[in-house]
Amino acid sequence: MIELEGVPELIDPVMVAAFEGWNDAGDAASTAVAHLEREWKGEVFAALDAEDYYDFQVNRPTVFLDGGVRRITWPTTRLSVVRIGGDKPRDLVLVRGIEPSMRWRSYCNEILGFAHELGVEMIVILGALLGDTPHTRPVPVSGVTSDADLARTMDLEETKYEGPTGIVGILQEACTHAGVPAVSLWAAVPHYVSQPPNPKATLALLNRLEDLIDLRIPLGELPEDARAWQVGVDQLAAEDSEVAEYVQSLEEARDTAELPEASGEAIAREFERYLRRRDGGPGPGHATDGSEGTGTYLRDSSGGRARPPKPPRAEPAEPPQGAAGADEADGAEDSPEE
Repeated sequence: MIELEGVPELIDPVMVAAFEGWNDAGDAASTAVAHLEREWKGEVFAALDAEDYYDFQVNRPTVFLDGGVRRITWPTTRLSVVRIGGDKPRDLVLVRGIEPSMRWRSYCNEILGFAHELGVEMIVILGALLGDTPHTRPVPVSGVTSDADLARTMDLEETKYEGPTGIVGILQEACTHAGVPAVSLWAAVPHYVSQPPNPKATLALLNRLEDLIDLRIPLGELPEDARAWQVGVDQLAAEDSEVAEYVQSLEEARDTAELPEASGEAIAREFERYLRRRDGGPGPGHATDGSEGTGTYLRDSSGGRARPPKPPRAEPAEPPQGAAGADEADGAEDSPEE
């Protein structure tokens, strides 16, 4: 039985989860949850036992010095709570960790046990995969669910993916069997510049999450980081004529495919987003100074990256280990891997 002594009663809680590894191209998803923890001062209240789920020859522990004392950090999954005030308060339960090496069913059951004890109303799982998408265009983010009713009410796609899956897909199906509403949000990362970080994909995931749960998310320096990242990739692509031509072909294919999307409804959605973000006042639950976090839990000091380094040289290449494979990239925007 899971006992959560010291955790206050939560208000309309939503669980947001992301996992480093195969489902986290460009580290976009895990960085999004790290951003939420940092901006809202998330406090860790639980961690899964590393011995149960990780192969330490695959995900090795690290040694560090703490005041001259050697300590070890073990690969694990941590859960934290952020309390968000404002006109429309809502609490978030954040789950961030590394994709487990073993016992995936037990792993998902443990996470669902926490969700049940905390009264979580919905679980949102963030993922990122490599795709044939140009870095110069808005990042495609697909929202998928296994729940037909949820697909209708929240304007989501019912997942039709078939093939190899990661912990995101397993947790999504575990939620379905447990009767817990669950949504997966997938960002497509250009496969020719797949190295982390990718602040533009992280920003796109947070924007989509914001719309999904009706909550204003403070973005901090992320928009500036995303612009700097795109400028850096532009410069690198311009130095290689083959890459530049390839990017142009992706742009043309993307623009042709999305031409029907330039509808009045799509324009209206973008205008509504602009109105929410302009300097006229905070939106629902907006943390103007990021100070709504409580101090009743052990603080997690493992925040995400602050500013991205200059992107590496953009070269068409096989995707790195830890991201969705190139065989999943084809048609990734239409059928995100679960």
